[in-house]
Formats: sequence, structure tokens, C-alpha cells
Amino acid sequence: MKSIIKKSSWILPIVVLLCSCGSKEKKQAIAENLTTEVSKTKTLEIEKPQLTFGFIKLTDMAPLAIAKEKGFFEDEGLFVSVEAQSNWKNVLDRVIDGQLDGSHMLAGQPIAAAAGFGRQAELVTPFSMDLNGNGITVSNDVWSKMKPNVPKDTNGKPIHPIKADALKPVIQDYKNSGKAFKMGMVFPVSTHNYEIRYWLAAAGIHPGMYTAENVQGQIDAEVLLSVTPPPQMPATLEAGTIYGYCVGEPWNQQAVFKGIGVPVTTNYDIWKNNPEKVFVMTKKFIDENPNTAIAVTKALIRAGKWLDEPGNRAEAVKILSMSQYVGADEAVLANSMTGTFEFEKGDKREMPDFNVFYKYNATYPFYSDGIWFLTQMRRWGQIPEAKPAEWYAETIKDVYRPDIWKKAAELIVEEGHIPAADIPDTDGYKPATTDFIDGTTYDAKDPISYINSFTIGNKDKAVQ
Repeated sequence: MKSIIKKSSWILPIVVLLCSCGSKEKKQAIAENLTTEVSKTKTLEIEKPQLTFGFIKLTDMAPLAIAKEKGFFEDEGLFVSVEAQSNWKNVLDRVIDGQLDGSHMLAGQPIAAAAGFGRQAELVTPFSMDLNGNGITVSNDVWSKMKPNVPKDTNGKPIHPIKADALKPVIQDYKNSGKAFKMGMVFPVSTHNYEIRYWLAAAGIHPGMYTAENVQGQIDAEVLLSVTPPPQMPATLEAGTIYGYCVGEPWNQQAVFKGIGVPVTTNYDIWKNNPEKVFVMTKKFIDENPNTAIAVTKALIRAGKWLDEPGNRAEAVKILSMSQYVGADEAVLANSMTGTFEFEKGDKREMPDFNVFYKYNATYPFYSDGIWFLTQMRRWGQIPEAKPAEWYAETIKDVYRPDIWKKAAELIVEEGHIPAADIPDTDGYKPATTDFIDGTTYDAKDPISYINSFTIGNKDKAVQ
């Protein structure tokens, strides 16, 4: 009985009433009601109830923290430990090796594992954790040199989005002085790597190419990009090892808070409502524990919905500030989590969609989102050879599993947690969009033309 009481708070009054009722008939009626309600809330036979999930200390791990703290995992009969990891490579290795049952992960990691770049494995994502959430920050010195190149409004404030055109002459000055211009990103297959490359290349700045011999991706680079774990970004910037970086929150706002740097753009401006992190398990885990995978996805969808409901962000900030989660100051987390974003110190702007966890079908794993990462891997040489268009569609369908998401969503519709209208009617592809900082059209059903549309990067002939 204790496990039932713990699982659903509404049961306790029934149990108390059952114990106090004198009539045998009343007790039987209440017991039958209790059995019916429990069966409604526990429709899946969980194969593995004890689970350990990983995450990196970033704001966008929030669905994991909320699913645990608000009891959504427990509602599914899951008892979950959520453990911070040191870096993205460690996350990947521990999931593949079975030390973690699943994890908050870079969207590019399971995709790269399927595409043959880096460590190869069969990884699956049934759940997209969020949209947007990243920024590009530069040091105070670099900003002071960029700022004169940035258009201003009538009040003298920088006009956003700020394009990398404003950085181009600064990079040239460094080159003329014999200094390489160095910036950080969090992992070779991270959204951050592709976003900072996209931003630079849109201004004609070459961010470097990957080859089998040059895994740093610095061939022909005008900006040297290197890997720095997210929580270490501000300290690395302050030490002068890098002059800027692309990272998720709260590490851009931390630079503002500490007075060591200025965020100049966000990934919302690079690609409006772009996909960010995903939740990943191995194919082996899902094959062996299909109901558990659905139950986990149910809890995470509910967490995403809770995060995007008005009035819950302040509580989310308090939860994320806890040392076992992100562990940053509430003021730093609130800067971006509560609908604003601070650029230059004191220049705080409304940005209600900087962090999106549920709106715009944010939790659904769209094939088109995953294919974008594949196009960028090919553009920059991480996929060394041209592939036919069909390969992009086939590869992503092995990784992104909207079928699991849909099963989970349909169950929580039946349970009354989300409306049926929140399940998208889709073939897994979003419509073609021009919502990029350079206005380029992206159509996931024509990846070859998209790759060929860029001035900088690989070009592919049609491959049969």
C-alpha cells in the first residue's frame, strides 16, 4: 500500500476513508474505485523501474530535473537517479557502455554515432528536450572592437540580430598582428559547433574544415574553434585562452554576471526555434525495455509541458539552481529562463522564446531536425564523402523515433495530461523554412541542394 500512496497523492484520502469505513459494502466499493484509478495511472508493465540518467550542467537539462522533482517519473512507476557528468564525451561513452540508462545529450551525438563520425553505436532518441537556448559570447575586448561595426537604433542601442560581419574586421586585425583568433564550442558534433560555424560562414568567415587527418576541423580556418566543456567556458574566456564561445545557458549570462564578456547573438536568431538537446538511450535498451522507454518519454513530455505553462518558470529556476542540477545562481538562471536575455550589461531584452520546452511541438523528434545536423556534418567534412538524398532520410529514421513519442503522447492524452491537439499530424518533416540569419532555405527533403546552397563548405553532386 505504501508504494501506491507514494505514487499518487489523490489515493491517500481514499485509503483513509477505506480504513475508517465500518460497512463492508462501503469498503468494497471504495476498494474497487481505488483499483480502477490505479489501473488508469499505471497502464504499462515496466521492465526496469530503477534507472540512472546523465546530464551536463545546462539549463536545457530542465525536463529531467522537473520530471524527477515534480514526481512525473514516479507516476510512471520509475525510480530515477539523475547524475551530472563531466563532459559530453563522458556522457556518450557511459550511455553506450550501459553505465547510464539514458541521458540529456547533444542532438548531434546519436546522429554522428549512426553516420560513422566518432564512436559508432546504435543510439535512439524518442524525445527532443528543447528549442533554442544557446548564445555566442565574446570577451569585453573583442566586443569593444566589434561594437563600432554594429548598426544602432535611435537610442544608440545595438540592433539585433548582430551578424558576424561586425566581427570580420576584428579577426583581420588579429591576423595582421600575427595572432590566431580562437573561439570555443562544446563538442565537434554539438549544435553549438554548427551554429557558430553557420554564423561565421554567413559573414564570409571560414571556420575550418574536417578531414580524417584533421579531426580538429581547422583546415583553412580563419577562426580556430576548439572544445571546452560548458561550465568551464566563462573561466576559459576570462583566462584569455579563447576570445569568444558558443554555449548553452547559463554560461552566456554568467559572463555578463561576472563582467567578463558580452553575448552578441542567440541561436534563436541564427535559426529561429531550432532543435537543441535530445534524450538518448541505446537501441538495445529500448528493444529490451520498450514499456520503460515509453514511460520515460511520458514523464519527459509532461515535464516539458509543465515548464512552458505560465507561472512555472520561477519555480523551475529554483529547482535548477540546486547543486545537484545546474547549481548556478538563481539570478543568472532567471536572466534567460523567465523570458528575457541580457546582452551587454544592462541591455536586457524581452525574449520569451529563448527557452522553449513544449510549445511549437518542441518535444517531438522531427526527422527534418535530425537531417539538418547531417547536412552540417557533410558541409564541414565530418561526413567525408557525398551521400544520396535517400541516405539522409534512412539514417535519421534509425535514430529519431517519433513512434515511441506518439505512443507516450497518446497515453498521456488518455490520462488527461495533454490535449489531443498537441499531437502533431506530420510525416516527421517540418515545412521548408528560411528562418536563418542569412535567409537560406532549408528543405529536409532536398538535403543535397541545401548543402550546395552555401558559398563556404563542401559541394555535392547528386549521388545515386
